[in-house]
Amino acid sequence: MNDVFLPLLRRLGEIDPTPFFVLSLVPYLLFLRWASKLRSFPRLALRGFQLTLLFVAVTIAAAIVAETRFGEQLADVDLLHGGAESFLTFSNLLIAVGFLRREEAPR
Repeated sequence: MNDVFLPLLRRLGEIDPTPFFVLSLVPYLLFLRWASKLRSFPRLALRGFQLTLLFVAVTIAAAIVAETRFGEQLADVDLLHGGAESFLTFSNLLIAVGFLRREEAPR
């Protein structure tokens, strides 16, 4: 059984994931457009989803700095990694609070 899966896994590991990351932006941007047109979509949650794009940009910049300045992957430079991840935490918090406020609003 390993004779079947190991070559496949090796081949999958050789694929450059960059195009997939770029392509994943298309449905996300479509989602943001759709959500921004819905009057019932919580505005604060929408801002959180939009800030997720800022997280992506900050993470890319931090990864470049980690590689060029320290010669390491982003995950190995704690200060940069933590700083980038804080943007994700903040955007997730806005999403959660936005939807929680929406539920609590009187009907």
